[in-house]
Amino acid sequence: MHIRWTLLLSILLAHTVRSTPARRTYDTHDYYVVEHDPNTPDGASLGDVARALGVELVEQAGELRDHWLVRIPKPEVNKRGEGDSDPVVAAFDSLRQKAASNLAARDNDHARSVSFSTRTPSTRKAGTTACSVMKDFGIRDPLFSQQWHIVNEDDPEHMMNVTGVWEMGLTGKGVLSSLIDDGLDYTHDDLAANFDAANSYDFNDHEALPTPKTDRDHHGTRCAGQIAAIKNDVCGVGIAYDSKVAGLRILSAPISDVDEAAALNYGYQDVSIYSCSWGPRDNGEKMQGPGYLVKKAVVNGINNGRQGKGSIFVFASGNGGGYGDQCNFDGYTNSIYSVTVSSVDHKGLHPYYSEACAANMIVAYSSGDGEYIVTTDRGKNECATNHGGTSAAAPNAVGVFALALEARPDLTWRDIQYLCVETAQMINPNDPDWERMASGRMYSYKYGFGVLDAYRYVTVAKDWKLVKPQAWLATETIQLDGGTMDAKKTYTGGRRIGHGVVKSAIKITKDMMVEHNLETLEHITVKVWIDHTRRGDVEVEIVSPRGIRSILAGSRERDDDKTGFPGWKFMSVKHWGENPVGEWTIKVSDQQEPEGKGYFLGWNMVLWGTTIDPSKAKKYEVPLVENLLPANQQGAPSRPSIFEPTSVLHAKPTDLLHGGPGSAAGENTKVAFPSKTASPNAADDEGWLSSLALTKSKQRALVGAIGLLVLLNIGTATYFWRRKRASQSSYNALDGEDVPLGAVGNGGAAAARSPRRRALYDVVEEDGEETEDEGDENTALAGRTSAKGLGFHSSFLDDDEPLTAEAATPKYSDQPSQVT
Repeated sequence: MHIRWTLLLSILLAHTVRSTPARRTYDTHDYYVVEHDPNTPDGASLGDVARALGVELVEQAGELRDHWLVRIPKPEVNKRGEGDSDPVVAAFDSLRQKAASNLAARDNDHARSVSFSTRTPSTRKAGTTACSVMKDFGIRDPLFSQQWHIVNEDDPEHMMNVTGVWEMGLTGKGVLSSLIDDGLDYTHDDLAANFDAANSYDFNDHEALPTPKTDRDHHGTRCAGQIAAIKNDVCGVGIAYDSKVAGLRILSAPISDVDEAAALNYGYQDVSIYSCSWGPRDNGEKMQGPGYLVKKAVVNGINNGRQGKGSIFVFASGNGGGYGDQCNFDGYTNSIYSVTVSSVDHKGLHPYYSEACAANMIVAYSSGDGEYIVTTDRGKNECATNHGGTSAAAPNAVGVFALALEARPDLTWRDIQYLCVETAQMINPNDPDWERMASGRMYSYKYGFGVLDAYRYVTVAKDWKLVKPQAWLATETIQLDGGTMDAKKTYTGGRRIGHGVVKSAIKITKDMMVEHNLETLEHITVKVWIDHTRRGDVEVEIVSPRGIRSILAGSRERDDDKTGFPGWKFMSVKHWGENPVGEWTIKVSDQQEPEGKGYFLGWNMVLWGTTIDPSKAKKYEVPLVENLLPANQQGAPSRPSIFEPTSVLHAKPTDLLHGGPGSAAGENTKVAFPSKTASPNAADDEGWLSSLALTKSKQRALVGAIGLLVLLNIGTATYFWRRKRASQSSYNALDGEDVPLGAVGNGGAAAARSPRRRALYDVVEEDGEETEDEGDENTALAGRTSAKGLGFHSSFLDDDEPLTAEAATPKYSDQPSQVT
């Protein structure tokens, strides 16, 4: 039997890639990822493609089938100038051009077989006291009494409610969770017995074990302790203290997209849950998400992980609430594949840092109002007493899911989400942020469907009927007034936002549901193209046929970005279980700032839910390019294609907490998006001074100024009236008094000419002046360009530039606390 050497090589690489990833030598080589389809008719072999591109095969890219990591030696500095093209990119473009012109049949085979190339840089059953629980379960851990998230003696209705699950004999046995973080101290007495070395790896230094090395590498150890700290005489215990944990180190240095993708699939047949307490920097200025390879890895885990049941990805919603940040601007937390977890404190209140958005699924207990999460820390028998933020809420949820998976190992990734929706407990029922959904459930942008209750969650899971496979319905993309955006993110056309709101509608019919095999609704995703001179001014909401409104983007005071929304995808779970048939209306507005200008170019939406006929279910695959408007425009990238390198440094949610994650009192009286929630028709209100193109706050200020002017004029008139009466009583007019008297008789014109009032009128006229014909709403803006594409996470190092607002505020220091 003859086997092509390239096929044999593929088999060998696929066999060895997961156990021993090759060390990266970025100082001597440039790396790329090539997607090669071996089944393409008349396509070239992988070896032929590698020779044509002049690259060396390294290994399969993580668990992504048909994706290959390749490399070339770095050129000498004097052999490539700053403006010279990349040799692999040039070779690839040459192949594409030859394929398009049919000049060379063999090269055409190369182009057909290579698809993608990228260069990589309840019923609450709680113990009455901590002492009684310790006695019942043989717990000797000295800090257990401080683990209020397990036993809250002061407010027993506010804790994770796990002791009743322990009484069922469920402690997480046989379940493996992986901490994608900054490492894990596997030598710690709390974690050593539950550490899984085989499914751990250091992607920062490419070593077998995720050893914490920098002074800041304690975050992953703390999160791991919340899940799986064993019962012993050190610190406290984990929620699933008999479960296993692995560590994947990615947060301690910049990470390439291929390594991040590999981490999200690492050990994905053994690992059930990936705990991810990181994301874009939570400063209210960023809008960032994963790139193509990382998206493919997540979907690969969903489709193929856990023998087809799907990897479970749990993400912290982010700690940018104090900066006005929202989790729908984070492409990791607003993914339909993520269980997005926000925080409530030990009193059940919403802490200032916890981000709100329509993608929030649940809340779990974490720091706030003077209390923190007590857990394991890096170092010999070290314990942490100041852990918190949504960083701690997410692993608390992971612990609960581990308990449920011990009871029901067959739960799919979507069953895990369904159980969140079905069992989450409404908290602070009088909080005005709660709104009724079409299904009758209540939903809050702050709390999601409610707080996670372990006892209720596991009890329902034990008898849960598995949901049917996933289906989806993608609508056509609507272009408003010829709006387009090309591969360079250049905007043209679109409808001027102007005053009030721009609306557009998409109709969903029953026939469309049947055609796409879609029975019931779960998530919706809404993709928008909006050009705006200040992104933070833009507000986006969608209203369902049943009148249920999801606020997808609220205004953000800190966001001065000028690149708009270049095909950004929002997500909402607020329509879960709703009948989607009918008209869906999107509304886009801004703050009506006179210096701001925006255009709504287009949008589409995808409805995700269960299948009508499970036998016809399909698996979703990530498209190569999905943000162009329109998608089929001439010159758009298509397979094969090539991408520039990406390297990111992810931030932990704790990095921007100021004043400590437990310092501020929580609240249960505020709506998450007051400008929209205060009035159902707020988006349509233009205000009685809208012709001046002022925001409502400026309108109120102007009204106050006008009132002051009226009072000043009344006072002036009264003064001169008394002067006149006095002059008339003496029958003598003083020289020059005819001027002010004449001014009074002329309605205060002189008062209007006073320098102080003239300045005020100048401001009014300047602010109200139109810079462009308001009637020309459909004028195309040729050449409007978004400066950069979607970025990634910013640095979380201590020497980052401090934010202005926090300069006078003590910055939270997430450092280990020693306990003796």
